[in-house]
Amino acid sequence: MTKHWFITGVSTGLGKYLAELALRKGDKVAATFRESGKAVEFNQLAGENGIGLVADVADEAAVKKAVADALAALGHLDVVVNNAGYGSLGPIEEIADAEVQRQFDINVFGPLRVIRAVLPHLRARKSGHILNVTSLGGLTTFPSTGIYHGSKFALEGIGESLAQQVGPLGIRVTNVEPSSFRTDWAGRSATYTPVQIADYEPTVGKAQAAAQANSGKQPGDPERAAQAMFDLVRMENPPLHLPLGKRAVQQSLEKFTAIKAEIEQYAAIGNGADFPDVK
Repeated sequence: MTKHWFITGVSTGLGKYLAELALRKGDKVAATFRESGKAVEFNQLAGENGIGLVADVADEAAVKKAVADALAALGHLDVVVNNAGYGSLGPIEEIADAEVQRQFDINVFGPLRVIRAVLPHLRARKSGHILNVTSLGGLTTFPSTGIYHGSKFALEGIGESLAQQVGPLGIRVTNVEPSSFRTDWAGRSATYTPVQIADYEPTVGKAQAAAQANSGKQPGDPERAAQAMFDLVRMENPPLHLPLGKRAVQQSLEKFTAIKAEIEQYAAIGNGADFPDVK
């Protein structure tokens, strides 16, 4: 069955691969870009099967207009993909407030703007599937990306709660959690706050250098990731969480195994905080 997609952040990365795959498979795609030239190129590629839209997810009015234009062009939407986002790397102590706010504006409030814009349509149809492209960094953490983790952990929580709210209405939600894929994430798409405080050089500085050195060499294949998301929305019972990449699967399992063990180890302290007569 043909699907109608709305995908944000299609200029590069997983969004680009997913949009192009969906078109090749015969689906229809509304794709958002921050640059008008990229939208024009997409229109030429998609022809009658899609539309390129100019919208920065930081701009609420632009997001609402993009959704309205997508509906006008495609008639309805089946799949909404919150893909637009970026990584901010640096010491938590040293990243400027303006950069922290921008990180959350793009990675948290951006998807929220999209979700709020599409939900009236999806609720009316009593169907649809929202994919939030979070990250392995929405499930576990690394030294150089503390602020990024904060934004992705937030989106994970929003997605989980949203699934409970809209599941009874026939709308599905999946948090897609990629690990390291061969995209521009650690290259020109990222922002780096240089380490100035020497104490952070062995942790944050080392991790920043490794991310930059590994850019373009990541094990994840974005074409295979796109195929996984394409197949996901055709599942009868899709998961709420989908780690993508061997590293994402393994480190997610390690994280939650460790959390379970820690909770069990200190359960007596936690249980002892209730009134004694509470069962």
